[in-house]
Amino acid sequence: MTHPLDHLPRAGHGSDGAALAANFSDLHPPLTQRQAFIESQRCLYCYDAPCVEACPSDIDIPRFIREIAEDNVNGAAQTILEENILGGSCARVCPTEILCEQSCVRNHDAECQPVLIGLLQRHAVDHMHFDGHPFLRAADTGKHIAIVGAGPAGLSCAHRLATFGHRVTIFEAETKPGGLNEYGIAKYKLVDDYAQKEIDFLLEIGGIEIHHGQRLGDNLDLETLQRDYDSVFLGLGLGTSRQLGLAGEHAGGLMPATDYIKELRQSADIGELALANRCVVIGAGNTAIDMAVQMARLGAEAVTLVYRRGVESMAATGHEQEIAKANGVRIVTWAQPEQLLLDDARHVAGMRFARTESRGGALTATGATFDISADAVFTAIGQAFDDTSLSDVRAAQLGREAGKIEVDGNFRTRLAGVYAGGDCITDGQDLTVQAVQHGKLAAQAIHNEIMAQQEVA
Repeated sequence: MTHPLDHLPRAGHGSDGAALAANFSDLHPPLTQRQAFIESQRCLYCYDAPCVEACPSDIDIPRFIREIAEDNVNGAAQTILEENILGGSCARVCPTEILCEQSCVRNHDAECQPVLIGLLQRHAVDHMHFDGHPFLRAADTGKHIAIVGAGPAGLSCAHRLATFGHRVTIFEAETKPGGLNEYGIAKYKLVDDYAQKEIDFLLEIGGIEIHHGQRLGDNLDLETLQRDYDSVFLGLGLGTSRQLGLAGEHAGGLMPATDYIKELRQSADIGELALANRCVVIGAGNTAIDMAVQMARLGAEAVTLVYRRGVESMAATGHEQEIAKANGVRIVTWAQPEQLLLDDARHVAGMRFARTESRGGALTATGATFDISADAVFTAIGQAFDDTSLSDVRAAQLGREAGKIEVDGNFRTRLAGVYAGGDCITDGQDLTVQAVQHGKLAAQAIHNEIMAQQEVA
């Protein structure tokens, strides 16, 4: 199958390899030990701390920061990992600027600068030095749970179930575990194969095995899982990218941003990646920002991010938008795609956009248009749940809401013994930290139900 960017030059052509590699080094360098100690002293250790209320994974933030201040790094790491076993990656990719740090009371005092909670969390997890895994498995319960998806939700669920003494088998479609952390995060946010190192640490608890190349709706079906296991957790990701709905959608040079980001993260030599010197990214979320910034860092001469509404409506945080601007990305708002412009070889030559405005709250075209020349267009207009994964007879009986799997307050689906969490359920928000929380809470609910059934029996 022809790659949509095969006609483009390689990123390493005529560039400095060392400089290219440096462009994908750590976005936020870690704190030194002294910096971490000084920063920890700024925390007021609030009672009923608003930062904890804002943390999707319920980490006791004042407690772990106090432990850093007391030079108890292991204690700080333990406090974090008790609530978020993927606390290291979340410290790197979580939008702390709109969660815990936005709620920090330091924003309202003379300093007007929140405690750097994300960097302190990273410091604790990066410098922990336990003799063994900090969590022990309970006695074997004899129960065996199946998990579909080795992303943050599935991994979090598996680890918590293992602490309860259950055996866990994870079925994963990809060749590596990690889900979004492995395949969907900007390369400069998780460097040095961190996602896999974190998973290796998680698996040290024991009792968890991962089978790769297993895809629900293909070579795996829900009815068999229900029959062979005591419970099932579905931690499915969003498998399809939404399309623009324009003619020429399959032209060379048009590609979903998530597909390119996946290639970039898995590339052994980023210099061999296709590079569009002039590219357009369509979207307004963090994926769009990640795509645009990475193209700029690969060496693109002109990168334009286009969004149909205003800046205030962009899903990407202000922090992410500033990263884009700092990397030379031009952000154009109030414009929506109208027509792909193609050259004689049916390759992307640009895109025509319609000017938009808000009239009575409704997005409306003004009638004006403009063109942007481009060698490639990347779409980041959202992902949708892949219905083929729920195509077998039993899976089709799962309740659906807004195109995703319907669950109750304990992450139970309509099918007995089947739970779900993460991006595949209605309130999934494409956040690693939220997926971790879903997996953790679902594991508790699964454990409670299994043990209650055993008592009755």
